[in-house]
Amino acid sequence: MGDIVREFIGLPSPVVGRAGAGGHPCQGIYHRPGGTVAPRTAFIATHYNVDFSEHYLASFLARRGYGFLGWNTRFRGNEAHFLLDHALAEIGVGVRWLREHAGAERVILLGNSGGGSLMAAYQSQATEPNVAPAPGMRPIPAIEELPAGDMFIALAAHSGRPEVLTNWLDPSVTDETDALSADPALDPFDAGNGPPYSQEFQRTYRAAQRARNERITDWALAQLAALQGTRAKDRLFNVYRTWADLRMTDPAIEPSDRRPNWCYLGEPVKANYGVFGIGALNTLRSWLSMWSLRTSQTTAAPHLRRITAPSLVVHATADTGVFESDASALFDALGATDKRLEFITADHYLLEPAGARTHAADLIAAWVAAKS
Repeated sequence: MGDIVREFIGLPSPVVGRAGAGGHPCQGIYHRPGGTVAPRTAFIATHYNVDFSEHYLASFLARRGYGFLGWNTRFRGNEAHFLLDHALAEIGVGVRWLREHAGAERVILLGNSGGGSLMAAYQSQATEPNVAPAPGMRPIPAIEELPAGDMFIALAAHSGRPEVLTNWLDPSVTDETDALSADPALDPFDAGNGPPYSQEFQRTYRAAQRARNERITDWALAQLAALQGTRAKDRLFNVYRTWADLRMTDPAIEPSDRRPNWCYLGEPVKANYGVFGIGALNTLRSWLSMWSLRTSQTTAAPHLRRITAPSLVVHATADTGVFESDASALFDALGATDKRLEFITADHYLLEPAGARTHAADLIAAWVAAKS
């Protein structure tokens, strides 16, 4: 395939207005093969907060004859204020643009990494509306008539925001306002606990992770209730130490091709006590909308059950944050009868080994072509 045309797309949101500095809430880059014939099939990829406008697969799939819209809602780089229903409305803007302006007859929802559960939620809402606003927020009419995708792909995808955060939470935190507080009996980096970690420690640890998530939810709900009748409608807060999945440090738990003692930010103990982490900064409502096991609607499984379109799950076997059990759970939860699970030898971003992105693009393109 020849040259790739890249077109910047900036569009209004059905939820909020254009920024004072001029930026549209919904923005992205449309990649397509050069020439005058518009691709009949196009992908759209969106994440909760990561900028997907220049997604790593965009040029690979454009060279194979497809359109690819790397699409951002207004929550790109703005995870702390995320609201699911608002994001779905703005993903719908991108899907409509592909159908009505780019000439796409088929739209494929690509759920990559955290975007797996987000795009599952989009398709779920488009086919069987079910998403409610965060506590105290008004319903968004725009999510009641979303244009559905024709196919769904989960690539190196997490099982949901509450699940991934809880699996990574450090349950040894004893004081949510003190980033250094730790219960030695639950400290994953205390050599006395492992690795290797005993089965008993693993069970206790996982239960304590869920308990920490529930305590934060209890606190957030109480804080929202306390704000009623005051001048404030919400507040910011931090969640410390979110790089502590035992699988990151102990390769014997769910063995795979992954690098031992490693996470997306490097050595887990250093990442865990650093200032960069998922869910690190929240509002009360964004915690309830995105991270809470009890109240969030960003868990993939309930949405996947509503997806009946042809679906593909691709798992990267050297991923340090998504594991085979996650991919299998996603696959099993899909309501589609036409579904397929594939494995590729690659890390989370398909950077290693060399050629992993080409392999993934070939696999996806062949699967799509077979559905023509």
